[in-house]
Amino acid sequence: MKVKACATILTFLLVAGCGSQSDAAPTISAANLKQQASAPATRTFYENRGWQAAWSEKAAEELKRALAGRVRNGLDHIRFLENAGQQSDAARDVALTNAAITYGEALASGAANPRDLYEVYTIPVAETDILAGLQNALDKGEVGAWLASLAPQDDEYRKLSEAYAKLAKAGSDKNWPQVPEGDLIRAGDHDPRIPMIARALEKSGYFTADDAPQLAAVPQAAVPQAAVPQADGPQDRGDDPATLYSPRLEQAVKRMQEARGLTQDGIVGPEAIAELNRGPAARAKALAVALERRRWLDRNPPSLRIDVNTAAARLRYIRDGKVVDARKAIVGQPGWETPQLSAPMFRLVANPTWTVPRSIEKEELAGLGAAALRRRNMVRRDGWIVQQPGPDNALGLVKFDMKDKYAIYLHDTSARSLFDRSMRHRSHGCVRVENAPGFAARLAQDEGISAKWQEASASGEETFVDLPQNITVRLLYHPTFVDSAGKIVWKQDAYGWNRAIAKRLGFDSSGKPREISVPPIDDLGP
Repeated sequence: MKVKACATILTFLLVAGCGSQSDAAPTISAANLKQQASAPATRTFYENRGWQAAWSEKAAEELKRALAGRVRNGLDHIRFLENAGQQSDAARDVALTNAAITYGEALASGAANPRDLYEVYTIPVAETDILAGLQNALDKGEVGAWLASLAPQDDEYRKLSEAYAKLAKAGSDKNWPQVPEGDLIRAGDHDPRIPMIARALEKSGYFTADDAPQLAAVPQAAVPQAAVPQADGPQDRGDDPATLYSPRLEQAVKRMQEARGLTQDGIVGPEAIAELNRGPAARAKALAVALERRRWLDRNPPSLRIDVNTAAARLRYIRDGKVVDARKAIVGQPGWETPQLSAPMFRLVANPTWTVPRSIEKEELAGLGAAALRRRNMVRRDGWIVQQPGPDNALGLVKFDMKDKYAIYLHDTSARSLFDRSMRHRSHGCVRVENAPGFAARLAQDEGISAKWQEASASGEETFVDLPQNITVRLLYHPTFVDSAGKIVWKQDAYGWNRAIAKRLGFDSSGKPREISVPPIDDLGP
């Protein structure tokens, strides 16, 4: 017994003293590593460590486990590691390094570079020294923990991550109710598609099983096309309660329309049906894009800032890191998209004049004579059309001046009724702020310049009031996001900017992109 015990202790001491094979990287010649390493970042990584192999069995397993869980970050459609177990030692080591660097970069700052995707993108991006971080993680044996720390750690990212993982697990849209097209459906109408509409609303979370009897009668299969009323003549729809478009169902449709950025009229038409038919695969894709957009962002944005989500047409004023004000906005329409930029707001302008840009003059004011310009309170000055201060000025009563070379800024508007619309992509690129005079007063109070601002506003003349400190303004584009109540909101991709990102993330982006129509209105303004 004593001999056996001593042998056991000796074996333990040898293992503890020398280390196990799984904790050490294999010995590989520098020549072989150099032959395999072709990516610039990978070569730099090996140069920094003197062309020594990097991956022990333990570290490799940690990396593989992290990659197996990449669904949590919406990166499961990208293959980061290919057949590492079937290669030579040198090829395997380099393949693991390539995967760790690429996946680490995707987590830390995104799988795509926004500045490669957009002509204008000046929002500060997240920056991390991935090579140094990987080396440190390998030295400490903490590859998995290091990778887990790279993605955003905030509640919004976590909620989007959890929702994506759930939808990705749900799989394809195969069993999702597909509502056929047909006549418009208004409150009080009977239509055989009503049960399927109720089911789609229920599965989307806008309608519960307790809301109406329609759900009890809904089959999982799609409504037969022959049962759908056609547009070429009236149909006998009967009085079956299961086919009634009830007030409670209409309210659920309105909730869906509000969340998806549609007109909240409760009418089931082509746009509403298209949204109802967006199953888990389509929504998962939108969530993956949302996660990617958030990985782009600097993890430590200014504690004093104004964030405008141009996809949702909403503004948030953040002070000391907390949201202290939120309001609606009107942003660029498709074709006149508000760019994604960050710029300092440096002054408030009371009773602003508006110098009409050449592009707007050419498209909307071409051929107007002096009399027509006077009716709009406009004059020609040094070859430019200038609108004088006043309640009908396109900039309204206040302008929030920003330093950027794209002539983008925040401002008031004389067309305030547009804030009542759910689809507020109406401007020529600048951002109109709901109750802008009230917002300017709030900023002036917070910055200790209320008296000066009140005097400027009351003058009736264009007056410039400098802010004591710059306030960062970020114009973001996030169609899918988490609202203040912690609920995920799905707005339309009005600019069609999600498509290129989804493609970079490995999603199928074939087919014609859906066009978002904005009804024309007589509205002149930046």
